[in-house]
Amino acid sequence: MEKFFSYLQSLEAELVEFRRDLHMYPEVSHEEVETPRKIAAYLEKLGLEVRTGVGGRGVLGILHGGQPGRTVALRADFDALPIQDEKDVDYKSRVDGVMHACGHDVHTSALLGAAKVLSQFKDEVPGTIVFVHQFGEEMTPGGAKPMIDDGCLDGVDVIYSAHVMSNLPVGQFGVRAGYISSAQDDFTIEVHGKGGHGAMPHMTVDALVTGSQLVTNLQQIVSRRVSPMDSAAVTVGSFHSGEGHNVIPEKAVLKGTVRTYSAEARDMIEQALHNITKMTCEAAGAGYEIDYVRDCPSMYNDPLETERIRQLGVEVFGEDHTVEAEPLMGSEDFAYFQEEVPGVYFILGGGNPEVGADYPHHHPMFNVDERAIGNIARMMLTAVMK
Repeated sequence: MEKFFSYLQSLEAELVEFRRDLHMYPEVSHEEVETPRKIAAYLEKLGLEVRTGVGGRGVLGILHGGQPGRTVALRADFDALPIQDEKDVDYKSRVDGVMHACGHDVHTSALLGAAKVLSQFKDEVPGTIVFVHQFGEEMTPGGAKPMIDDGCLDGVDVIYSAHVMSNLPVGQFGVRAGYISSAQDDFTIEVHGKGGHGAMPHMTVDALVTGSQLVTNLQQIVSRRVSPMDSAAVTVGSFHSGEGHNVIPEKAVLKGTVRTYSAEARDMIEQALHNITKMTCEAAGAGYEIDYVRDCPSMYNDPLETERIRQLGVEVFGEDHTVEAEPLMGSEDFAYFQEEVPGVYFILGGGNPEVGADYPHHHPMFNVDERAIGNIARMMLTAVMK
């Protein structure tokens, strides 16, 4: 792997420049136009077979190696977030209210770097490599499912993806077998009552009070219905009802999210939410409507492939820099790829307070140590070649 890594190192300035260009001109989910164009142009210069508009805005690069082997897919996401960039750096976002606050610009640059190295030595590359550049990861619905439906995994045997983490020091590598991130479901509940004067509550059906009781009752799902050995979260993140201080509102609207790992907990919580809403509203004489949307499933790292990747991580970064990744309650639509073929999602550290890379993801000051670009690419190259 030495010559692969040596050539990758020679590309450091080029990949950092590409990352900074994406960082200055970010595009939010499902509105990506220039980003996929730049990615496709880079891949075309490498002489790869390139598909654009995959599933909508996705890009595929396909490299046919000179040696027999499996078909391996490598995936990176490239969308940004609707957040104002507040960093004081030369490459600060130049798009008002939009920034790369989760590292997708780093993922993209790293995957392009891996593609360039493998193209340079394609006669030695086993099998076929599919470079999957995905749009719309940050929004529901994400870009993974439509890309799969459009054939991005046709013939693929295994898939890998990486995520840079600002809470892990640069140079650290982490992976975990089994569940690594949760499923995500979202719900909206409308409580329909009968409005009236605040001084005459007996003549109304108070939607605000009923909604408040519903928020409290929903908290019993995880605390009393989910096994302590399982993990789940039910969060009401928005509650709107009423306008005046002396008016009892006729409607309350609750919005929230459900996070689970196991399919059993996911099914149980959905049913419990419906039952509790029904009983709470009926007890108050109120009506209700529920809109419950299942987003991506939980992300599950194939145990056999994970162990192989862990061993390769030790080989690349050393035992002291290889850690057991913590499972996340955040969602990731890479899970859809893993439902189709065995896959592993691993993490690389990007944290470094000396360069201001110590803010959490989705924060206006988010940044990473750009050495993470090369580290992700090194791990991708090793996963392919070995």
